[in-house]
Amino acid sequence: MSASYHVTHKGIKLAYVHTAPSEEGAKLPAVVFLGGFKSEMAGTKAIFLQEECKKRGQEFLRFDYSGHGQSDGAFVDGTISIWKNDAIAVIDDVLQGRDMILVGSSMGGWISLRILMERPERIKGVIGIAPAPDFTKDIEARLTDENREEIAATGRLEVPNDYSDDPYIFTKALIDDGREQSLLHLSAKIDVPLTLIQGKCDADVPWEKANKIDAVFDGPQNKVIFIDDGDHRLSRDQDLSIIDAEVRAISGL
Repeated sequence: MSASYHVTHKGIKLAYVHTAPSEEGAKLPAVVFLGGFKSEMAGTKAIFLQEECKKRGQEFLRFDYSGHGQSDGAFVDGTISIWKNDAIAVIDDVLQGRDMILVGSSMGGWISLRILMERPERIKGVIGIAPAPDFTKDIEARLTDENREEIAATGRLEVPNDYSDDPYIFTKALIDDGREQSLLHLSAKIDVPLTLIQGKCDADVPWEKANKIDAVFDGPQNKVIFIDDGDHRLSRDQDLSIIDAEVRAISGL
């Protein structure tokens, strides 16, 4: 399915794919997939959820943040705030005020939680897949003196990427903004379902972080699902089935 584009007020084209609901499916909340750091909207989880939603006529939206995938912009110019605003811009443009379930993978889980706090009126639930709020603070805490000198001199730090030949690039702007967008020091009351799906074998996000998120967001319908042999991707067939089952449950199906 070819991408459509939302043009921001700065003229940046953000790529997205939207599946409209069927007449019966229009009664269900739309499902919005928010990808991870340096991920693309054509990933396994996003495509799987799109197909499952299409089968039941449920509206679905996936997109690329600026500097990601098919969208304009340079990845190194991005921050959590910028990517959160990208998500809000596409959602507001495409969904036109309709209710939604946010499904956020890794960094997308962080952004989903920020949107929940800032735009709660339209959100019927949030599903975090290996959600990674405050990962920039985790990175900052692990910086060596040499790393700090490199960031001070160049404004960025490059580290190996286990998922691609291209290294991860962490900029000073990303780390500084991450402090402003951090969540795990807060206490927030919510009244919608929050489901956290976390692999115990995740090499990128410690499984204990899911418990920290659960403690921060005080809600009557919180659920933490640990997958003992799950990794960070959570893209195996059995993982995908769990994710969609949670989407269905929050949708009332």
